[in-house]
Amino acid sequence: MMQTFKMAFRDLGRNRRRTFFSALAVGIGLMLLVLMASVINGEMGSAIETAIHLQSGHIQVRSANYNVNKNSLKWDDLVANPDRIAGQIAALPHVIAATPRLFAGGFLATGNESAGVSVYGIDPASAANDPYRKGLLSGSFLTADDTSGLLIGQPAALRLHLNVGDNVSLSVNTADGGVDEQTFTVRGIFSTGTYAFDNATVLLPLAKAQAITQTQNHASTIFVLLDDTSAADSVAAALKSSSSLKVLTWKDLNPLVLEWESLAQSYIALFYMIILAITASVVINTLIMSVYERTREIGILSAIGMRGSRIMGLFLVESSLLAVGGVILGVLLGILAVYLFNIRGFYVGNMGLSGFLLSNTIYAKPLLSDFINLSIVTFIVTLLSGLYPAVTASRLEPVTALRAEK
Repeated sequence: MMQTFKMAFRDLGRNRRRTFFSALAVGIGLMLLVLMASVINGEMGSAIETAIHLQSGHIQVRSANYNVNKNSLKWDDLVANPDRIAGQIAALPHVIAATPRLFAGGFLATGNESAGVSVYGIDPASAANDPYRKGLLSGSFLTADDTSGLLIGQPAALRLHLNVGDNVSLSVNTADGGVDEQTFTVRGIFSTGTYAFDNATVLLPLAKAQAITQTQNHASTIFVLLDDTSAADSVAAALKSSSSLKVLTWKDLNPLVLEWESLAQSYIALFYMIILAITASVVINTLIMSVYERTREIGILSAIGMRGSRIMGLFLVESSLLAVGGVILGVLLGILAVYLFNIRGFYVGNMGLSGFLLSNTIYAKPLLSDFINLSIVTFIVTLLSGLYPAVTASRLEPVTALRAEK
């Protein structure tokens, strides 16, 4: 075996340039696979985390009649006594925040500018509002007793030419089906780094939102955050067993994200096959050229008694050496590619889809499991690529091979 290894290593060294570029092709293929997997991980991870912390939470508790598509404000469609229910949920294991939220459709107007918005009534003191608090760009955060202030996302503020301290007219739907209009002062401008959310969201203190929509002591939902996403199902099961309200997990609340992830995995698998096919073709071409160049040598080896299985093994060892070199090179290039990608990330800005919150900038998220699995797949594909040239070499007739031109 050692002799076969030495012969294979020597044969690859005969044309070092071709060997290097063949290993480089394998390495670039693996690098692309790793980068693509890391970008998909980063994109999907970001989309899920963004949706959970900005919109859905890990769990929501709602009235069985609530229709999220209509932002219903009828009392029968809302959660009554939300503070009491939120307090009970907050005492459960894994829960780090449980807070009432009220959702309403609204319309902002200032001067000649106007825009439709989603109004979020929030408890300013809740830890669930940290994304808005940490994303405050100017001004101050809301307080629970503020009756005339609101927070607005940066894109909406730019579009309406609003600054901190400016007054703006806000019209909202009410529980009786009417519309109430009041003037508010912009207390602060925030950015969560998610254009689709920031461009259409206005935050009000919960008490004020309830007052203007005539939904006192009611909320659209109890928004729940957990310390572990994987605990969502168990906590939801505990809530369902002790409550007559509808309990939904983040999976129920973000179907589009999960469908997109499934679709993305399907497409990424197709790209994997294309890249691996190109890599395999390069390796096959390299080893076939090696067979043609060494036809006479193979004939001599056969004539002195080397068996076809050993000749085939010789070429398989060569493909395995190419695979090892290519995988090592690919891992190094993959680490470099992910690092360079994450220096600035990939800016998508306002490309968010309806029902799908996407951060303004996508970053790659490399996983050790991806490096290991993709390296193993690349090694196997490269090794198998040497099978056809190896079989071809092992089946050469000694007399025919010896007559081959040099």
